[in-house]
Amino acid sequence: MQLGLEGRTIVVTGGASNIGRATSLTLAKEGANVVIADLDVDQANRVAKESTGPGPIAVCETDVTSLESVQALAAFTAREFGTTFGLANVVGWEDVHKFVDTTPEFWQKVTAINWTGVLNTTYAFLPQMIEAGTGVLLHVASDAGRIGEYKEAVYGGCKAAVINFSKTIAREVGPLGIRSNVVCPGMTMPTSEAEYGALSMHATTTKIGSAISPETLERAKRLYPLRKFGTGQDLANSIAFLLSHEAAGHITGQTLSVSGGYTMI
Repeated sequence: MQLGLEGRTIVVTGGASNIGRATSLTLAKEGANVVIADLDVDQANRVAKESTGPGPIAVCETDVTSLESVQALAAFTAREFGTTFGLANVVGWEDVHKFVDTTPEFWQKVTAINWTGVLNTTYAFLPQMIEAGTGVLLHVASDAGRIGEYKEAVYGGCKAAVINFSKTIAREVGPLGIRSNVVCPGMTMPTSEAEYGALSMHATTTKIGSAISPETLERAKRLYPLRKFGTGQDLANSIAFLLSHEAAGHITGQTLSVSGGYTMI
């Protein structure tokens, strides 16, 4: 199946690590003009150099929690490649704690990255899609936002908001030729340290890595009907599909769990 992404300009927030990295590389292989929007410029540049696709990859240092930074990203993308066709909101951050053990500062960080970031980027890029009469919004949420997840109260709440927001936007801009969808990962693990940078949650939180024993991870896999965790590439394949008008042009307002069957709705 041809995705028809050649020459399309697509912005990938959090495009330097794990799911975002795989998405950036996959879109470049499809011939898209990719902009990696990430705070970790060093890791983003490594991804750009790693790419073997025909599509170019540009890097823009971006803080999605700042509307000013995101507007600068939109201006950068316009200078580099022209009108943005696709926005893939992949950036996310979480650390796992019972709600009573968290603090307002923690809530603010989780909310700013996972929820405000989606508002900022959509606000910055949607007007040019409306003017062009075409475009795709793709937000990475989480199965935690669909069912609730132990020790992820604030994160799950943010992701639930993203799911509802995407549906509402799909209704508002569908008549204008723009689609909006959500992909929900379950546990998605990097296969090597090369897949994430120093600023990634995989390097900075207690959620993954050496903080979880191999035995615990194996037990956790039993919660998944496919008995395995996802990889960045698993998600990237679904993201690329939903960004394609040719392959997924009649799909909007939907939420797709790419989680090995962890959630079935």
